[in-house]
Amino acid sequence: MRHRVTVRSVPGVREPDQLFADPCWAIHYDALDPDRSDLDAYVALVDELGVRRVVDVGCGTGSLAVLLAVRGCDVVGVDPAGASLDVARTKPYGDRVRWVHGDATALEDMSLAADLVVMTGNVAQVFIDDEDWHRTLDAVRTCLRPGGWFVFETRRPEDRAWERWGHQADTVVLPDGRTAVVSMTVTEVAWPWVSFESVASIGDQVLTSTSTLRFRGPGELTDDLAHHGFEVVEVRDAPDRPGREYVVVARLRVGGAVSRATADGR
Repeated sequence: MRHRVTVRSVPGVREPDQLFADPCWAIHYDALDPDRSDLDAYVALVDELGVRRVVDVGCGTGSLAVLLAVRGCDVVGVDPAGASLDVARTKPYGDRVRWVHGDATALEDMSLAADLVVMTGNVAQVFIDDEDWHRTLDAVRTCLRPGGWFVFETRRPEDRAWERWGHQADTVVLPDGRTAVVSMTVTEVAWPWVSFESVASIGDQVLTSTSTLRFRGPGELTDDLAHHGFEVVEVRDAPDRPGREYVVVARLRVGGAVSRATADGR
């Protein structure tokens, strides 16, 4: 039995993938992707930079947000998928995080003056439309104090990660004892966009979700960030996926604020 759900949209926000917005997917998301060692680098980065006010854009089920909250950080987690936020709120220390239902533009009038904005996982690549991407960078800028940090990861285009996707299904034992069989199939490569379908079979229930990622190289990212008042301080290798992902460490230039009209016009 294939499961489909109508996702309630947030005005002005692109509809998130079913993987995050469907409650049947969201409730199992952490169990289906249990290895979050990728977050260790972000926890270490918070200590390295000495920051305490953090905004997690595309926070999903809140795994990083609660890790930082328990360490005493003032954390805002924002995501357009209400079902994922519902899961996040139930986690230990979830009550210490300020959860916002929407995309990054929902934060523009909140006067956050954050020290750090992060995008983990594939978040930076879900902005498949350039206008959407630049609007998000504009919103990130408004969240930060002068000199604040913006850190995100993105897959290296030259690694051609999609060629390794979907070769075999994975079997996962869920916390309730049931077994889930999870597979992913690449459906289209139309450079720089790569689309794929995720399927999870749990008993007689079959969950499906389609996704598209937009690949951008370091030169394009540096130019885009500069248009919004950021300076790329460093491009690191992702410690959990060496040679496969970049971690971009950028800083908002002091006195380098860019007007929205300038940013949109580029």
